Amino acid sequence: MDKNELLKRTKRFALEVINLVNSLQYKPSNKKIGNQLLDSGTSVGANYRAACRGKSKADFIYKIKVVEEEADESLFWLELLKETNPPTILIDKLLKEADELTAIFTAIVKTSKGL
Repeated sequence: MDKNELLKRTKRFALEVINLVNSLQYKPSNKKIGNQLLDSGTSVGANYRAACRGKSKADFIYKIKVVEEEADESLFWLELLKETNPPTILIDKLLKEADELTAIFTAIVKTSKGL
């Protein structure tokens, strides 16, 4: 997967997270989890864009690690939503995507470090 494909994929992930959060039934737990998911889910794409403009290899690796952490955090919040809300196709789709993005960015970190 090339840089442009990953830029599009992370942006699409952010948009789908926004759509999911906007569709949640109002309850205090959804508000809290939704806000956390909005932060981490939109941060994946924003931080990947920043990583693509890294000033050095070390800067790139640092920023990609942030992306990896945000993708994994998104996975956590999505798991909580799944366990506290009626099942939806969108939650399942986003769980799969967050898991794949976490794996992709973990691999990028390892490759960049030469591991």
